[in-house]
Amino acid sequence: MGFYDFEATKMNGQTVSMRDYEGKVVLVVNTASKCGFTPQFEGLETLYKTYKDQGLEILGFPCNQFAGQDAGSNSEISEFCQVNYGVTFTMFEKIKVNGKEAHPLYKYLKNEAKSSLGSTIKWNFTKFLIGRDGTVVKRFASATEPKDMVSELELELNK
Repeated sequence: MGFYDFEATKMNGQTVSMRDYEGKVVLVVNTASKCGFTPQFEGLETLYKTYKDQGLEILGFPCNQFAGQDAGSNSEISEFCQVNYGVTFTMFEKIKVNGKEAHPLYKYLKNEAKSSLGSTIKWNFTKFLIGRDGTVVKRFASATEPKDMVSELELELNK
């Protein structure tokens, strides 16, 4: 199985195939509304607005597995992201990224791009860069600011 073989459910309840993003550069991020890294929403939105016309898609997946930092409902999370950060990139329903109940997409991503901790996601705002061919290109740590990923993003966008 590859990236394009997975599906996820958007905040509005619509199921989306990752195949819809074929030929695009995709950044997949597990998010949280009450985290020290939450201000990264602003940087992610800036990246999206800057590069969407060149083929960048950002997919946000809220997760409440880290210190209960996204305990709200999907509608509360969606409203928070729009009101506080003007998020226009695609946000999906809340999922789990670790453990037996981890979303299948995240099981795949973690296996394709392990960190020093193996396949575990350490915290919110871990980012996975997917190339236009669906290959997992790189995994970025939570502390990596969106602006610090520009060179890797541009490299993929220019392929």
